[in-house]
Amino acid sequence: MKGEKTKTGRGTEIARSALVFVLCYIVFILFVWLMIVINNPQGWKSYFTEDFSRFLSLCVCVLLLFAIVFYYFYFEDKDFLAHARNVLLISSTMTVSVLICYLMGRFVSVFARPMALLALLSLFLFNRRQAILLNFVFSLLIFVIDTYTDNFASSGAGLTALPGMADSGVEAEVYFSLMLGFVCGTFAVLTASNVKTRGGMLLLGTFVSIPTVLIILLLELPAFNVGAQNTNWIAYIASAGYGILGCFLSSALTLCFLPVLEFTFNRLTVFRLRELTSANMPLIKRLRTEAGGTFNHSLIVAQLAESCAIAIGENAELARAAAYYHDVGKLKQPDCFTENQSGYNLHDELTPELSADIIRSHATDGYELLMAARLPKEIADVAREHHGTMPIKYFYDKALRLSGGDANIADYSYLGPTPRSKTAAIIMIADASEAAARTLKDRTPENVEKVVRSVIEERMDLDQFGDCDITMRELTVIKETIVDALSGVHHHRVKYPAIRFNRERQVIKDEYEKNDH
Repeated sequence: MKGEKTKTGRGTEIARSALVFVLCYIVFILFVWLMIVINNPQGWKSYFTEDFSRFLSLCVCVLLLFAIVFYYFYFEDKDFLAHARNVLLISSTMTVSVLICYLMGRFVSVFARPMALLALLSLFLFNRRQAILLNFVFSLLIFVIDTYTDNFASSGAGLTALPGMADSGVEAEVYFSLMLGFVCGTFAVLTASNVKTRGGMLLLGTFVSIPTVLIILLLELPAFNVGAQNTNWIAYIASAGYGILGCFLSSALTLCFLPVLEFTFNRLTVFRLRELTSANMPLIKRLRTEAGGTFNHSLIVAQLAESCAIAIGENAELARAAAYYHDVGKLKQPDCFTENQSGYNLHDELTPELSADIIRSHATDGYELLMAARLPKEIADVAREHHGTMPIKYFYDKALRLSGGDANIADYSYLGPTPRSKTAAIIMIADASEAAARTLKDRTPENVEKVVRSVIEERMDLDQFGDCDITMRELTVIKETIVDALSGVHHHRVKYPAIRFNRERQVIKDEYEKNDH
C-alpha cells in the first residue's frame, strides 16, 4: 500500500514537471519569435504569412529536441525529473545560452558566440553525462534556429558560403555553429571536470580556444587561395580572435551565472561547497563561538570524511561540507553535549528518557536549521541521517539500571532515517569512530583499528547501510582510511624535558633541579 502511494506521488510529480516543460517550451518559442522580429523589423510579418511552414518546422524541431531531454531524464533519473524546479533550471540555462549566442552572432560575429557556455553550466550544475547530452541538444537547437530564422541573412558578419552550398541557400555560419557546439562544448566538459577554482575556470578558456581556432581554420580554408596575393589573412586572424573571445566569454559568463543559479535553484557546485566551509558562514561562526567542542569535533570528522570520499571515489567537497554541518543541531542546546561541557553535566539531573530525547533531537534540529538557512538538501539530509536509528547506549543502560531492566529500546534510539547516500554513511562511520577513538588511552594503530572495525560491524548488524548502495569493499577502504587518519590525529608525542630558559637562553637551574627531583 505504501509502495502504491509512493508510485502515485512520483507519477503526479513527473506530470507536474512535464507541464513545466511544456510551459518552458512555449516561452522558448516566444524568444525565437522575438529573434525573427529583430532580424527583420520591417518585414517580419511576411515571414509568417508567406512562409509559415518554415516557422512550423522550427517549432516541431524544437519540440522534438525538448522531448529528447525530457525522456532522457525520465529513463535515467526520475528522482531528478520529479522536481519541477530542476526542469525549470534546465530550460532556463538552455534559453539564456541560446539568447546570448544569438545576440553575439547577430551583433558581433558568429565566431564570438560562447558556444561552450551551456556545456560548462550543465557540468557544474548537474554532471558530466548530463552536460554532454544537453550540449548535444543545444548544438542542434542553434543549428535549427540559424537555419529557419535567417539569423545571418542581414548580419553581414561571418563566412562566405562553402563550395557546393550556394545553390542550396545554406550559409557556412550554420554549419560552423553546429560543428563548434559539438566539438568545443564536449571538449570543455572533458577539460573542466577537474576544475576546482574560479581562476582555473578562466584559464579553461585558453584550452577551449585551441579546437575553436582549428575549426575556424578548417572552415575558412576553402576560401583561401594559397600563394595568391589577395588572400585575406587579416580576416582570418580577426575570425580567430573572435573565436578566442567566445571561449573566454563562455568561461567568464559561467562564473557570472553560476552563483545566481546556485542560489536561485539551491544547487551544489564545487565552488559553492567550498564557500559553505568558509569560516565566515553564519552557522560555522555560531558553532565556533557557541559550541567550540562540537566545532573541533566537526573539523576532525570533515578531515576523515574527505579522505574516505577520495578513497572510494565519492564527492570529497560534498563530504567535507556535510561533515562541517552534520552536528549543527547541537546549537539548540550545546551544553547538553559532552564535548561542550566543562565539569558540570546537566544530564546528572535529568531522567534518562529526557536526556535521550535531547540527544537524539539534534539530528532533526540540524535538518530543520539547515533547511531554514537555505542550505542544500543534500547537506541537511546528512545531518538527519548520520546517526540512523542507532540506540543511545549510555542512557539506555542508565534506564535499565533505574527501571530494573524494563526499558523500551525504541525510546532510546535515534529517529532516523538511516543513511541514504554514501556520503551520509561515511560521516556516520567517521563521526562514531572519532568519538570512540577519543576514549582510548592507548591509541596504537591496532587499538584504533579494533574500535573502527567495531563501529562498522555494529552498524552493519543493525542494518544501518540498507538504504544506501555502499559495498563491502568500500566499507573496508573506509575503515583503513579512518584508521590511518586517526592514528595520525591522535598520535602520541615524546614527553618534553622540564627545562626553562631565561632571556639569555641560560637554564634556570632552580626550576630545572626542582622538576628533575
